[in-house]
Amino acid sequence: MSYEFVKTERVGHILVVTMNRPEVYNAMHAPMHHEMSRIWDDYAADPELWVAVLTGAGDKAFSAGNDLKYTAQGGKGTAPATGFAGLSSRFDLEKPIIAAVNGFAMGGGFETALSCDIIIAADTATFALPEVKVGLFAAASGVQRLSRQIGRKPAVEMMLTGRHVSAAEGLQLGFVNAVVPKAELMNAAMAKAQEICAVSPSSVKATKRILNGMDELEQLKASLLYSRLVMSELRETEDFKEGVNAFVEKRAPQWKNR
Repeated sequence: MSYEFVKTERVGHILVVTMNRPEVYNAMHAPMHHEMSRIWDDYAADPELWVAVLTGAGDKAFSAGNDLKYTAQGGKGTAPATGFAGLSSRFDLEKPIIAAVNGFAMGGGFETALSCDIIIAADTATFALPEVKVGLFAAASGVQRLSRQIGRKPAVEMMLTGRHVSAAEGLQLGFVNAVVPKAELMNAAMAKAQEICAVSPSSVKATKRILNGMDELEQLKASLLYSRLVMSELRETEDFKEGVNAFVEKRAPQWKNR
């Protein structure tokens, strides 16, 4: 099946998914979220696909996250029930996804990578949750997943400052599994996918089922629903409107704190 904003390729038992809006650094809008949700639905249902590799088109970006220009211009639609990139609120996928982060992963782009099971990063990759700089917060699971994957203190510091983190620091913090030269990224990701394909797919699915159960016990779904509630309240503030407008107009925001 062909898609407008995403490319897919089958390599044996591996599904390669490429976010394909390089002209906007693979930023995601509602139509793209829905395309990706369908891709993951099909991946889950296909018994011949065992592992997926997710990456971004172009040389610079894995994904810039939410397409704020689309939002500011009155773009229509909302994300599907499965969340950002069709992944952030998907709680029952029993097959692994490897994020091959080829460039910067900002905001929802970083949250998409955190929603994957393994992150392999190019040595030029950078990560950030910069939503606080534009009057938002990391509502697409960044607050929950980063704090659970690296611990609360370092995660809070990243979330409250919005600072950029290199691939090397991401490896040190623990949310990156491996850092490789950029030219070797896809080979490394595919090698890891082949390594997973060499073990029992039934065992992999069973392992994922337990991990999904742990997320349920930790009330990840309930916490993400609460994030949506808080975000809906935040969208009514002057800071939200000012942050988005300042981003689009490429100027420093003038915060009102109300």
